[in-house]
Order: sequence, then structure tokens, then C-alpha cells
Amino acid sequence: MKAKLKFFIVDDDEDIIGLQTAILESAGHRVYAETSGANALVGILKRKPDVILLDIMMPGMDGLELCRKVRENKAFRDKKIIFVSAKSYEFDRRRGLSFGADGFILKPIMTETFVDQIERIVEDHIEVAFWGVRGTLPVPGEKALRYGGNTSCVSLEFSKDRFFVFDGGSGIKALSDHLLAQGRTRLDAKIFISHPHWDHINALPFFGPMYIPGNEFEICGASHGDVTMRELISAQMDDVYFPITIKEFGSRVFFRDLREQTVEFGDIVVKTMLLSHPGYCLGYRVEYKGRSICYITDNELYLESDPSYNPTFVRKLKHFVEGTDVLITDTTYTDEEYQDKIGWGHSSVGQVVDLADDAKVKTLYLFHHDPDQSDDDIDAKWKAAVGQLGKRKSSTRCVAPAEGQRFKI
Repeated sequence: MKAKLKFFIVDDDEDIIGLQTAILESAGHRVYAETSGANALVGILKRKPDVILLDIMMPGMDGLELCRKVRENKAFRDKKIIFVSAKSYEFDRRRGLSFGADGFILKPIMTETFVDQIERIVEDHIEVAFWGVRGTLPVPGEKALRYGGNTSCVSLEFSKDRFFVFDGGSGIKALSDHLLAQGRTRLDAKIFISHPHWDHINALPFFGPMYIPGNEFEICGASHGDVTMRELISAQMDDVYFPITIKEFGSRVFFRDLREQTVEFGDIVVKTMLLSHPGYCLGYRVEYKGRSICYITDNELYLESDPSYNPTFVRKLKHFVEGTDVLITDTTYTDEEYQDKIGWGHSSVGQVVDLADDAKVKTLYLFHHDPDQSDDDIDAKWKAAVGQLGKRKSSTRCVAPAEGQRFKI
């Protein structure tokens, strides 16, 4: 949080107040506190804090009642209220949010991530994180040091602990390590699979949070005719190929077959579109509070001179990504390489630049790089894209994200 804010902490444990105060003051914020809900109500009306941190279980006026009373005051309807509670039951989290809270943080708090958790809730941004940006095969070694060598995996994290993952290539293992290091519990996430080619699903069995009781995941993607998403994922974990089957998942795991459709998860809207790639492959558009993120891989646009070029599909795709804040899209080849790769199901720099500029995309993210390309080759693709956008006098920005990079939208 760049702005310095006023916090009001309400908790009947003075040691917890002391810890939270020390963390927030070290970040430059001003902190007030009370151990009584009734006294806190008076203090909140007097101090007019930007953010209120509430425990749920307190003698007298508990956190839920205090939250309701604060929200009844018109002057505080736009202030941020966050529950910081040891109650890990999903019922209590839903209950807290239904009383008007903007977020829920579980105790014991982690000093390293507490401010980041609050920042995500206060700013209500979407954090886009890249865990694997390669396509086809993981790339170990010196030629993949800067951009990383893992295959497709991108995560979106929203306020109120909502978490989306796109594809389960080898990059999902890095995401798994990150979440486990954070000590994240009660994780409730959606995993969206673009298509079941190996580089998009082969590391799902190594996603550690799926083996932890208390977590919940819904794996969504395109069915393939008579083969469901559950069958597609479980088949690669058949004990002939892998020693652990989906029956070993400790978390609750559900599956959803998607077509071209619109799905709502609360106030997050997800739209899907079938892409130009062998088999069924879905592109996704995520919309949240006036912002949007499009994940479009793997996809071939073809040259206009090619007999397979489909102007109707291109117009439909441009409409699908039109005006998006973020377009993460297949840019596997240079324009020269694509001449020898026509019909392989992937796009080149020039095709993607045309799409992004015509659709008035705000930021283009180059993605799904060929395994034979080095870091220097990806640099060259980025420079070519920037140059082509410049010639078109385009307002579209271009980024070549590296594994581990995060962006706030």
C-alpha cells in the first residue's frame, strides 16, 4: 500500500493487538486499537479509520455485531472491514463476508505476508502471476535462466481469498511450492484447463495443495466428446503411468465440463471461447469490477493468404478480447519461423500484434514460447512486437513476462 492509512484493530487479546500494530506501524501506517467491541464502536466513529481489523469472538459485542453496526453508518459504508480470526470454518468466513466484511484473514497471522494480504483486500486488485511461460516441453539449462523453463501456468488472485489457476503445466509445481511456503490453508480455487495436451496438465499431480484436507478445488475445462474432464485428468494418473491416483487427493476436488459459455463465480464472470488448435481448446476471459484478463493459448490465426485462414473466427476472437486490460496469448513463433510451422496450432509475433492492436488491448503478454528458443530469442520476439506496435502507432503495451513475475491489475 503506497498510501499511509489509519487502522483500527479490535481484538480482546492484547498480544495480538501488539503484533498487528508492530507490523502495520513498521510499514508506516497509523494504528488505533480497542479490546472491547462496545468501546471500539465509539473509537471508530471518532477516529474515522480507513481500515478496521476485527476479531469475531469477543465478550460483549462480538465482531459480527460490530461489523453490522459500522456498516449501518452511511459514513463507513466505503471503509474496508477485514476479519482477522482463528475461526477456520467455512461457515464463519461466509458469515463474516455476509455481514459486510471485505476480507477474512486466518490467525495465526504470518508476519511476512500480513501486510500483503491486507493490501490485496484494500486495493481490491487482481494479482496476475506467471509460474510457467514455455510451451510444448519444459526447458532446463542455461538458455532459460531469465524467462524460466517451465510450461504453462498462470494464477489470478482476487480479494476475499478467491484464487484462479490457468493450466497445470510444470509451472504449477512452482505455484505449489509458493502456496505451501506461505502456509496457506482452507484454499478454495478454480483450476481452468485450456486443453489436455501434456504441457498443460502434466504437473497437476504435483500440485501439493490438492493433497491437503480442508482445501477445495474445481477443475474446469473442455470435455472431448465422450471424454469428461474428470476422465481426462484421472487417465494421466492411472497407476500404470503414475503411482498416485486422484483417489489420493486429500482436498475436495470437483470437475466441470465447459463449452462456449459464460459462468459466474459471485461477482467474477468467466467467458469461454473455442480456439483454433487440434482438439478442443478453450480461451478464457475473466471480468471483475470493470477489469478483464484474457488467457488465449494455444491458438493459430493463420496468414490471410493461407486456405485455412478463417476471417469469421478472427473477428470473433477480436470481439472476445476487445478492450481487455490483459491479453496473455500464444506467441510461440517468430514471423520467419511460422512459415515452416503452419498448421501446428500456434501463432507468430505479427499475427498477435495485429490481433492486440485491432482489438484495442491495453497490455499484450507474450506467452507459450517454443522450447528451442533461448532467452535471447524471446528478447528478440519482444523487440519485434514492440517495433511492430510502434509502426502501427498502437496504444497497446507489450510485455514478455518471466517465470515468477507478478502484475497488479
